[in-house]
Amino acid sequence: MAITTLDPNTALIIVDLQKGIVGFPFVHPIDKVVERSRALLGAFRGRGLPVVLVNVAGGAPGRTEQPRRSEPFPAGWTDLIPELDQQSGDIVVTKRTWGAFASTDLENRLKAAGVTQVVVTGVATGTGVEATARQAYEQGFNVTLAIDAMTDASLETHDYSIKNVFPRLGETGTAQEIVDLLGTRSV
Repeated sequence: MAITTLDPNTALIIVDLQKGIVGFPFVHPIDKVVERSRALLGAFRGRGLPVVLVNVAGGAPGRTEQPRRSEPFPAGWTDLIPELDQQSGDIVVTKRTWGAFASTDLENRLKAAGVTQVVVTGVATGTGVEATARQAYEQGFNVTLAIDAMTDASLETHDYSIKNVFPRLGETGTAQEIVDLLGTRSV
């Protein structure tokens, strides 16, 4: 579904664009994801809309079939990339689960700010981005996904999320379509 509207108080959520992750191999060039996320940042900040920068610093407890990292992350691994130009007014969330809402105060912070809609970008499409979008939807936010401002290590996972999951959670479109839609609103 194409993007139809953005609520008056929409927040941008950028997931896991951090130093320890952006060097991973992805199916779409990370520099394009960063470039499009920066365009969204400029548009949201220019309109005085909330910006949420998310990093991941661990995993949820519990057994899994796939081995997980047990040693601490190297110094700087969780640092947000400098291209995001973190501002004092940005909401910064450190998560230890796939999604940015579980086990954090993000829902309360956004609702206290009157946010009713979120635009989600980042990595990885099928984990951090999808989990954050699912959790936002489950908490009652309208969800928009900037599908050209995200990527994954697996093309199959990336495509599955975009084609089968995201249309059930909200609306999808390009970063430029979102920027253009923001540009039609008065400040």
